[in-house]
Amino acid sequence: MVSSNNLDPEEATWVAYFGQSFYHQTIVPLLVLTLVLAWFARPSTSEPLPLGFRSFQIRYLAGWCLCVAADWLQGPYVYALYSAYGYSKHENARLFVAGFGSSLVFGCFVGSLADQFGRKKSALAYCLCYILSCMTKHVNIYWVLMLGRVLGGIATSLLFSCFECWMVSEHQGRYGFSGGLLGYMFGLMYQLMYVVAILSGMLAQFAADKFPLQPIHEDSATHFGGATAPFDCAIVALLIGAVHIATTWHENYGSSSSSTSTGQHSGIVGVMREAIGCVQRDRRVLLLGVVVACFEGAMFAFVFNWTPALEDKSSPPPLGLIFSTFMMACMCGASIGTISGSVLQPDSRVFLVCATGVASFFVIVFAVSKHYLRACFGAFLLFECMVGVYFPSVGVLKSEVVPEHVRSTVYNIYRVPLNGVVVCLLLTNLSMLRCYGLCASLILLALVSVAAIKKSQPLPLGIAKQSV
Repeated sequence: MVSSNNLDPEEATWVAYFGQSFYHQTIVPLLVLTLVLAWFARPSTSEPLPLGFRSFQIRYLAGWCLCVAADWLQGPYVYALYSAYGYSKHENARLFVAGFGSSLVFGCFVGSLADQFGRKKSALAYCLCYILSCMTKHVNIYWVLMLGRVLGGIATSLLFSCFECWMVSEHQGRYGFSGGLLGYMFGLMYQLMYVVAILSGMLAQFAADKFPLQPIHEDSATHFGGATAPFDCAIVALLIGAVHIATTWHENYGSSSSSTSTGQHSGIVGVMREAIGCVQRDRRVLLLGVVVACFEGAMFAFVFNWTPALEDKSSPPPLGLIFSTFMMACMCGASIGTISGSVLQPDSRVFLVCATGVASFFVIVFAVSKHYLRACFGAFLLFECMVGVYFPSVGVLKSEVVPEHVRSTVYNIYRVPLNGVVVCLLLTNLSMLRCYGLCASLILLALVSVAAIKKSQPLPLGIAKQSV
């Protein structure tokens, strides 16, 4: 080992930084792996790009990256902020439940609203709701923080439905681009999302460390600095994203052709009935909903529990940096999904993701019970890698299985049981071990559901073989 005494001051500073903890020691090798896999998996297509595709691509991805950055900036510091304000884990859990509960309730009809009143308007509503939610984080009053969580839950429902639905509708409807280019678009979308997430984690860490958390004046409930700073960065991203969407995106809606032909009533109720009927009629749509609810429910329960799982009073964990390593692992997973796309169909990739996810949670349960922080962190990275494979793979599955005219509505129907799962896991005040054990069971159920999908009617050849 080279002694730091033989290094110049600048080199010694870097050595000291990366040697602070095993979290810091992970950064360089994981970053190198991320860059190598990203290079080999860089999205490409052999199809000639039709006129207007590149312009459409830039318009969508710029808005998506800005808006998803706002979500990622908040991720590492939600739990930490509430803890810094002095709230217990149980009070913290109730705040998280408020967010997932509002997403559950609002998710029942947000898709119908987006299909009926416009997906561009819904994207702008996302920006507004999240800006208001971020503003509440400065106020250490429980009901204000609760209101912020409710607004955040509504925003989350919008983020994970209307943006993707807008893109798919424009791609297939307005422009008539091919399915192969849709896979190319999904690949770029998720690869850029993880790049943004990695940078967001580092920016959040820098912003949180810049100034300590403190009230604006003595005895004030309003605070600034510390864990509130990442939320201010999110507000800036949302404002820029809202201006971009308002000035460059077209409006699109859910098609009403199917509901008209089947004699359904027009309007939100009619769209909801048609979407529920679609879930009831098509076994694959129903099974895919089980996969989404179980896998993503376990993922969100993980989001709540990873911070306390890595708590170490002797050496507080660098939350923003850890979040960035999680996102590097996700990007590695997205790259693996792309590389394997030519040999594995999306449903096969999701099957392998669920199988590995079950194994990772078993390791997490063992590591948490023994307080093996390194093993726990390693299992977290493995699960995040599987999350990276999951999202683009399931995105292609949903784009093929779910009908366009009720796409937003069905996507949000999927989120109802998903949020119900998370609310139940948090409200029951389970121990961390039991919560992770239930997460393993949920992903096992998702595994069984994917196996049933694989036995059902296969995807059309053009979609099944495309690289994501």
